[in-house]
Amino acid sequence: MAAPAETYQQGFHRRWGHLRRARVRALAWLLDAPGLLDPDHPQWAGRVASTGPVTLDVAAWLARLDHDPAALDAALGPRVYTRLGLYAEKLMAFYYEQQGRLVAHGLQVRANRNDTIGEFDFLLEHGPDALEHIEFATKFYLLDAPGGSAHPEERQLTALVGPNLADSLGAKMRKVFERQLGLGQHPAARELLPRPVGLARALVKGWLFYPSGSWPQMSGIAASHCRGFWCALDEVEALAGAAFVVLPKLQWLAPLRASSAEPVRNGAQLRAQLQAQFETNPAPVLVAVVRQLPGAVEEIERGFIVPNDWRARAAVSRALQQT
Repeated sequence: MAAPAETYQQGFHRRWGHLRRARVRALAWLLDAPGLLDPDHPQWAGRVASTGPVTLDVAAWLARLDHDPAALDAALGPRVYTRLGLYAEKLMAFYYEQQGRLVAHGLQVRANRNDTIGEFDFLLEHGPDALEHIEFATKFYLLDAPGGSAHPEERQLTALVGPNLADSLGAKMRKVFERQLGLGQHPAARELLPRPVGLARALVKGWLFYPSGSWPQMSGIAASHCRGFWCALDEVEALAGAAFVVLPKLQWLAPLRASSAEPVRNGAQLRAQLQAQFETNPAPVLVAVVRQLPGAVEEIERGFIVPNDWRARAAVSRALQQT
């Protein structure tokens, strides 16, 4: 597919460049970013939620929050978040609560004390007599297609795998659509809830990463999704870009704009730094390709750098899933 005239990063900086606080920028991304799933594709049966266009009122609210983040800081609390998914959930819970729509967040359904059936990510107001169940996910997947191949069998959602090879988009969506979205119909849930669930949908945000400069059209994936590249460590020096910033996990959501980041100046330096890191920790690393601005650096592109054996390990993982 051809690249869009404006990258997501360019659009985000144009719309939200005035926001300076990382937490507010992350929340702006959660509200602004297109979902990963195509809501009109028949395989999702109309069960894909969207945050919709950010209204002028919400944009003004985000600007006020950036000026005075006390309410957001109080909602997140003093804990140090290590799980990106939980951090994103807390940000969305704050948004829904501020909008007056939140009924419950993280509500567990149990058959008994020792048997947990499931958990509602969000229960929202849905008219006077019903609730809406939102199953929320923020995911990052790499297209496991050696050599950038676009064969039909490699276009399936199972070819989009997590950087640590622990899951795939296909497996995650099967769990969401075949099991989790039906939680509201379980007898134990109906006994627990003040009103029945009238609508259950999945809200899936994230970034997908491709092994070359283009990407195949994939069934069920939104054409406008946030995207980046991935490459093996030995391929780093071929990357275009004068400077790179390694992104800590809690900075994976919004495109980076920071005043204090110290960029790695070239691909050779980045390769040397990551080679030493991979010797003790083989987890793929997300980097931002940045440009220097007066007093700040700004992301123009992003991608995962993976250990040189990642492709081989991905092939083994794929084979195991198919047996």
